[in-house]
Amino acid sequence: WGSMRGMTAEQKERVAVFLDRAADFLRHGYKTPRGQYDFKDREDVSAPGAEAGDCLEKVAEAIAACAGCGLAGTRTKTVPGEGVRRPLVVVVGEGPGAEEDAWGKPFVGNAGQLLTKMLGAIRLSRERNCFILNVVKCRPPRNREPAPEEIAACGPFLSRQIALLEPRAILCVGRTPARTLLKSAEPIGSLRGRFFEYAGIPLIATYHPSALLRDQSLKRPTWEDLKKLRDRLAALDEGYAREARESDAP
Repeated sequence: WGSMRGMTAEQKERVAVFLDRAADFLRHGYKTPRGQYDFKDREDVSAPGAEAGDCLEKVAEAIAACAGCGLAGTRTKTVPGEGVRRPLVVVVGEGPGAEEDAWGKPFVGNAGQLLTKMLGAIRLSRERNCFILNVVKCRPPRNREPAPEEIAACGPFLSRQIALLEPRAILCVGRTPARTLLKSAEPIGSLRGRFFEYAGIPLIATYHPSALLRDQSLKRPTWEDLKKLRDRLAALDEGYAREARESDAP
């Protein structure tokens, strides 16, 4: 054990993860559930050179095993989320669609492609500085809005993920995540473009990308919301502010 004194923080974290998994195995055997979201095999989940946190992995395992509501009986795969370990921003959507249900990844359909462009416009991405997840982790049939009992069943997963990720800010896309995190009944048109706090973290809401695909007139207000988030992030994080200044330089 004395040799651990010379280890890097990353090496110590790997040892801790190994010991914790070994303890799990000795207690009850370790099995990978069918459809489990396995962080160690997903390079797009962790920041380059970093190990994914064991706690986040356990949340994903619990999501894969969850049968807390009726959505468990109709899902193909659970969709716990994807992104970097210590994100600048956590992006929260409503729930998986058909393509997300098939792939087990959030925002991979047409709305996801638009979300990628929206984030890129303010120098954000799931590969570098964001984590993207949904309020509910299983697809509601026919992409309907999640029912209150379904949102309640996934609530502990969502709050635990945000606590573990410790983002500098939260971006809610659509009314369901905004209403859920803010415990509000206001429409998205009233909630968007304003900063709130969730567990001490600045939170801003805007329209869901799928709404923009249906209604082009929503693109302008959404861009205004994203610029507000960009300005707040620049005030919160010097690294982000420096990157913004460099990218804007002639």
